[in-house]
Amino acid sequence: MRLNTLSLRMKHLIGLAGFFLFLSCSENNNTKHTSTDSIQKNTGGSSNTKEQKNTLDTALYNKLTKHISNGDTTGRWPVKHDYPLPGAVLPFNRVIAYYGNLYSNRMGALAKWPKQEMIKRLMTEVKEWNEADTVIKSIPALHYICITAQGAPGKDGKYRFRMPHGQIDTVLKWAKEINAVVFLDIQVGLSTLQAEVPLLEKYLSMPNVHFGIDPEFILAAKGKRPGTAVGSVDATDINWVSNYLAGLVRKNNLPPKMFMIHRFTQGMVTNTKNIKLYPELQIVMDMDGWGVPSKKKSTWYSWIHAEPVQFTGFKLFYVNDTEKSGQKEMMTKDEVLKLTPIPVYIQYQ
Repeated sequence: MRLNTLSLRMKHLIGLAGFFLFLSCSENNNTKHTSTDSIQKNTGGSSNTKEQKNTLDTALYNKLTKHISNGDTTGRWPVKHDYPLPGAVLPFNRVIAYYGNLYSNRMGALAKWPKQEMIKRLMTEVKEWNEADTVIKSIPALHYICITAQGAPGKDGKYRFRMPHGQIDTVLKWAKEINAVVFLDIQVGLSTLQAEVPLLEKYLSMPNVHFGIDPEFILAAKGKRPGTAVGSVDATDINWVSNYLAGLVRKNNLPPKMFMIHRFTQGMVTNTKNIKLYPELQIVMDMDGWGVPSKKKSTWYSWIHAEPVQFTGFKLFYVNDTEKSGQKEMMTKDEVLKLTPIPVYIQYQ
């Protein structure tokens, strides 16, 4: 079930600095799982602790993966996979991310407010998530769209714009001030993942920088201009990215990378059963749709719960989930925590 009609879901074009940005629309070996008696707040799983970098607490990992499966009875959750390398962020932490692009205060929470106000709001959300869930520690993240889909073809006809590296450097500086992790997100337009991802190797080789892709704007196969159709990514291309990221982890002796994939329709990600998992990587399927709670939940159970990959994320919209949906407020944290499985990545737009 699609969350909204195509015309409502597509990102609107706005002109900024001579180019266009799209506003976000949206919609193995097995680990041994032990029973959980009472799971106390995780304080030793932070990716920033020396102990966690050198060893993986497999008993706690098992308990937490069982916990976030939230009593699932379908047999889909938790997903069986190899243990991650030491230093894994998930499921020891819940990532609370502000998403957006520094050129636009309409693309997401990251640039919706001046820097200091944005950081204050983000840290308030982190605090409230820690109060709502006393089991999994919440940590802040800045999720930056470093390649944006375009309404115009550009000189090479690829309908995408690569942000200046100075913008990425700014986000990294902000993140350091609050000990946040960083995600670099790309909307490739009519380009390809294979052409764009290696250009970010300098940043993806950093231990605190993770990665995201938005299949809505992967449109080369359809040959459609961004904003006129919802794009798609197949497991084959996801596996190419995963293998590339895993290679960087091995090459640079890094902790596992988180790899987040936006999704709000079935067709946005194809052949999910063929997605490969790596100890060097933690894949998060993020429910990217906006609308009333019932529709967001329907999308969740149709495409995220029903097609398990590894970990899950959930997007909340300050505007689209309220003003544009006729709601007084977004879904509450308690409502999100009742989803099966429980998301370990929360994105605010």
